[in-house]
Amino acid sequence: MNQVAFISCLRSQQSQIMTLGSLRTLGLNTPIRMSNGIRVALPRTTQTCTYTQRHLSTSLPRLAKAEKTNPYTSTILLPKTEFPLRADAAKREHAYLDRCTKDLYPWQLKNNPKNTFILHDGPPYANGGLHSGHAMNKILKDIVNRHKLLLGHKVMYRPGWDCHGLPIEMKALEQIRKEGKEASLSATEIRRLARKKAVTEVENQKKDFMSWAVIGDWDNAYMTLTKDYEIRQLELFHDMIKKGYIYRQLKPVYWSPSSKSALAESELEYNEKHVSQSIHVRFPIKKLAPKLADKWKDVVPIDKLYALIWTTTPWTIPSNKAIAVHPDLVYSAVEVLHGDKSGVYIVGLDRLDAFKTELNITEEDQIRLLGNVNGSELAGTEYTHPLYETTLPMISGEHVTAESGTCLVHTAPGHGMEDYEACSKLGIEPFSPLDDEGRYTKEAGLGLEGKEAFTDGNSMVIDALTKAGALVRQRAYTHKYPYDWRTKKPIMLRATSQWFANVENLQKEAVKALQSVKMVPSVSMKRLEQFTLSRKEWCISRQRSWGVPIPALYDVETGEALMTDESVQHIIKVFGERGTDSWWGEEDDNIFVAPQYQQNGKVYKRGYDTMDVWFDSGTSWTMLKDIPDRDPTLPIADVYLEGSDQHRGWFQSSLLTSIATTGKTPYGTLITHGFVLDEEGHKMSKSLGNVLVPSVITRGGKDKKKSPAYGTDVLRLWVASCEYTKDVAMGPSIIAQISENMRKIRTTARFMLGNLHDFNHTDIVPYNQLKENFTTNTLSAFYFDVIKDRLYNEKASENSRRMAQTVLFQVLKSYTTSLSPVACHTAEEIYENYRSMTPQPESSVFKTGWLVKDSEWKNESLEAKWAILKELKGQINQVLELARQDKCKIYTQRTEQHKCPRCWNYQASEADTLCPRCTQVLNA
Repeated sequence: MNQVAFISCLRSQQSQIMTLGSLRTLGLNTPIRMSNGIRVALPRTTQTCTYTQRHLSTSLPRLAKAEKTNPYTSTILLPKTEFPLRADAAKREHAYLDRCTKDLYPWQLKNNPKNTFILHDGPPYANGGLHSGHAMNKILKDIVNRHKLLLGHKVMYRPGWDCHGLPIEMKALEQIRKEGKEASLSATEIRRLARKKAVTEVENQKKDFMSWAVIGDWDNAYMTLTKDYEIRQLELFHDMIKKGYIYRQLKPVYWSPSSKSALAESELEYNEKHVSQSIHVRFPIKKLAPKLADKWKDVVPIDKLYALIWTTTPWTIPSNKAIAVHPDLVYSAVEVLHGDKSGVYIVGLDRLDAFKTELNITEEDQIRLLGNVNGSELAGTEYTHPLYETTLPMISGEHVTAESGTCLVHTAPGHGMEDYEACSKLGIEPFSPLDDEGRYTKEAGLGLEGKEAFTDGNSMVIDALTKAGALVRQRAYTHKYPYDWRTKKPIMLRATSQWFANVENLQKEAVKALQSVKMVPSVSMKRLEQFTLSRKEWCISRQRSWGVPIPALYDVETGEALMTDESVQHIIKVFGERGTDSWWGEEDDNIFVAPQYQQNGKVYKRGYDTMDVWFDSGTSWTMLKDIPDRDPTLPIADVYLEGSDQHRGWFQSSLLTSIATTGKTPYGTLITHGFVLDEEGHKMSKSLGNVLVPSVITRGGKDKKKSPAYGTDVLRLWVASCEYTKDVAMGPSIIAQISENMRKIRTTARFMLGNLHDFNHTDIVPYNQLKENFTTNTLSAFYFDVIKDRLYNEKASENSRRMAQTVLFQVLKSYTTSLSPVACHTAEEIYENYRSMTPQPESSVFKTGWLVKDSEWKNESLEAKWAILKELKGQINQVLELARQDKCKIYTQRTEQHKCPRCWNYQASEADTLCPRCTQVLNA
């Protein structure tokens, strides 16, 4: 066949963000679902790659062998290229790293003509080595940035790190804690050690990020611990104070005894297998509510009447301040004759059957219904606390349900959000006799002081209830319970005075603003909306030394907080001069007292709460304000791209702080990726031994045979091959397959480069002079198979050969450009081998721009024609393959011509003679 085939490798991208699906034109397959349900997408073995691999690995050795006896072999124009089949990436990638990263970033800001594109980096935590999730995140960002750069945009990408908080503080003090010296350290010393640790971790992580060819302003990477960042954060905090969003209140918060600090909901994880001691406790009724007294006067004996509650937190019983009932539920008074459990119990009617089961009541005569009453009539009844003999009320509570327990809820406003809300309406103050370590204080009484609530204290409370005759039932109960995501230990709800950001008034405005944000995938919208709407307030204070101080002063006599506009402004001014370390380092509190408060007869002292790290990172968008030449109508950042856990973390904290102070979202597009799992679909963990860290992929392990050094481009190709919006799989066999696909990509490039060894841009044949074209979206073995005869056997300058080379040249440029956002080193290496053929050689493939769509190359009638021919060829090949497998002789294809010893085509008139074409070539 003498038809020319042109392959359009990639359509021009018109969208704001490059969809990674478009990279399938590189040979990346659509996602497949593995047997374990994990979705992955590996580069497919294209026909092109199959053919080219076969040709270069089989045909050339065969030709080389034939050259010993065939006098015509030296006249064949075989491929010639210095581009190697093996990448040897660990040794050769560094040669191309600077030109596609460090040198490229300032060049594109200066030379690219289009408006600035900003992908804002969510700061990773500066604590520990990088894992596969980091690779997924940073490389995805880089692919987007490189595509925008190729489209001609000025790309602004400033990497950053989250540097404050408990994990860094704990890591910095690890050795000191082992030596038992932690208690002797001052806050200033702790901050110095934590800062040193964070900066060290940032430098270590930065080296790895840069080794992955992530382009960005690495010399000006931001850290939340710098003075500039902290002052900007405090100024935003000041704005929120002025707008009334910040307040202080004594109420239950998530408290981690293991961290000795309050936590935000986003800092929790839930243990599905937590075991609690669940108890049923009876509280003696002292006085019925007025509405109920007459109704049960002659029916229910009050001296034997108990309110029955069920709880999984026995340690909160000393903090009991009420029992809540739902006003619309029906409650029953039932008489029980069952040994020491005998008495009359108030239980929800809907829970009677469960009540019988819990008390193991099997005989009908053991239980008798005395009467029913609505919950609204029970409210106002008084009972006696079984441990303290104090009189307490039964109250109405809309949060009470009939799904579990007894429909009567033990209410401790010092240890429950709903308990607090129900009690605060009635003026019942929260009571929480526990210290920062979760140990009972003297206020608890009963000999509990110093006992850990979760362990010894829990057991002692149960023993006390047993001795008081109040314990009805005890059993182990497995259920989901919140844990501190850093220490992996259980948390408690504990009433302490904390600083809050009131986000309830921001919710509707925030969700409304999200409607203008593009979400990838689209289901992210609902997830972020739900997290935003479920959050009524945000506890922003932490009880740690390492963090940004909350600029609050307290009246020494009353404890009343001073956080006015003038006071905060003065404190920020001092920080600007002396740094935030001065909050702990200066001896004189008066330095931080604004002049107008120094002569008011009050003495103030500093408070030492620090800000939640989510507030730290959530203010990072403030760095992007007032970018030169940035359209003020656009969001501050074009794109935020992070893992799905950030819907309740950085995505949300950035949204809330921005809405509170600017009324707008900080991002135009929100892209979410999944988590990285092992090949079996399990979460990676050191304990399971299934962790595959990026450095082992790129640089190899100790045993290079078992863990070879694949190089950065294989890691990047793995990221581009994944269905990134889902959880993705990684493991040795997957990476090995990715490496194989990279080899095939190189094989294809090598074939094209080899056959362009004598080609220059001056040899290009105009489109209108080419023979018939067909278009497809992948490189095709059909086309390569067709043109190899012309490439090898025609005269070097023959027009038909130059036609094929023209198409190969166009394909090679498209192939390299479309590959470059993913495998940037490989693309640069390919470009290095053909840039001299181009009319205007550049120093980097990224300076040549994105693919230019030329409409004249698209011919739908020829496309349809060649689609049919390719289909016919495929069917014929299947028949021939079946015949070959059956060892059949196929006579219908035999020819009267003889095999030409030079081109091996059956076009010679006699045996051992050249065909007419080869005769003409050699004569010329």
